[in-house]
Amino acid sequence: MIELRFHGRGGQGAVTSAEIVATVAIDEGKYAQAFPSFGPERRGAPVIAFARIDEKQIRDRTAIQSPDVVMVLDPTIMRIVKVAAGLKPDGILVVNTSKDPDIIRKNTGFKGQLATVNATTIAMEEIGRAITNMVLLGALIKATGMIGPEGVQTVIEKRFGPMVGGKNIKAFRRALSETRVT
Repeated sequence: MIELRFHGRGGQGAVTSAEIVATVAIDEGKYAQAFPSFGPERRGAPVIAFARIDEKQIRDRTAIQSPDVVMVLDPTIMRIVKVAAGLKPDGILVVNTSKDPDIIRKNTGFKGQLATVNATTIAMEEIGRAITNMVLLGALIKATGMIGPEGVQTVIEKRFGPMVGGKNIKAFRRALSETRVT
């Protein structure tokens, strides 16, 4: 089983990202689930979402404590949340940042595989808004290959329509080429 944890702020699309990952996995014939963890938060408040993917039925519905992958949609969240907490030593940390990967390692203490992309810049240039979730999905696919990029593009277009979906697909594709994996 692959377990993912998504860190973002309300309105940035962490929950949508988890849902898209699960939808694509199901479309590919796997079992998957996605669910948020938040209370009465408002736009801008820290939000966590989770996803699980497996080849067999998933019965566990609890919050993910020891993920294989952690995605950070908003780099400012790392000042208030220990995003690498519980991340498996051989796991993958995917971060929206313009900083050097060594700085991210120093700040998080995580020594495993790190994927970085300046998702905010890509989102602003391609979408016109700092909504980074689809960019981070591109980084996730580049770092893990756990689901196919074609499936992600199909689900993005289906969910957002041709105009908004098209912009998000461009941002997603840019992340596939611009993400650094170390």
